[in-house]
Amino acid sequence: MSSYAIPLWEKPALPIAGTDALFPVRRIYCVGRNYAAHAREMGHDPDREPPFFFAKPADSIVPNGGDVPYPVATKNLHPEIELVVALGSGGWNIPVETANDCIYGYSVGLDLTRRDMQGVAKDMGRPWDLSKGFDNAAPLTAIRPVSEVGHIEAGTIRLNVNGETRQKGDLADMIWNVPETINYLSSLIELKAGDLIFTGTPDGVAAIERGDKLEGHVDGLDDLHISLK
Repeated sequence: MSSYAIPLWEKPALPIAGTDALFPVRRIYCVGRNYAAHAREMGHDPDREPPFFFAKPADSIVPNGGDVPYPVATKNLHPEIELVVALGSGGWNIPVETANDCIYGYSVGLDLTRRDMQGVAKDMGRPWDLSKGFDNAAPLTAIRPVSEVGHIEAGTIRLNVNGETRQKGDLADMIWNVPETINYLSSLIELKAGDLIFTGTPDGVAAIERGDKLEGHVDGLDDLHISLK
């Protein structure tokens, strides 16, 4: 019987709200510029072009109510509030009509971004993976199962910083809705149970500082509370 050369690390997981169970996280995918107003503020045309994706490490999760240390290598940290989809099943080329059947539940997440690092990488034509995929880059609430909340297609999405609204939009304003996003992503890679999909952020992104308190909200889900240290 084979053994591992080093000790195994703890499996990244999120709590399932109202239970003692955990949802094991396999991979984290994020869709970029999925709200027209956010695309404009980032200097891009919001026309319905094919979606693009980037990834975060599964162990970048920060549980709800936790503290996030201000990351190294940035002086311009941006939070992006997002509806997050947790998959209970997957596959290749999942049809739009059946994509919702793959969803186990939903969470509220922050896509933390080292914006200055991202900008430099873009200007140099280099990958900007590490501007998105760093330690503690994915604060998330507990997952609310579809059996409890149904499928979330519309409603307010909002981020408050120190009690003041920073971002606010409606989930119905997504350029690519959730089933369409699952369909397209599954044409590029095989999705599997345990995958999370961050579905994009509305406009209003701006820098946060040490000591800031963040509250993320999506109608029908738990609010996300994070402090930046």
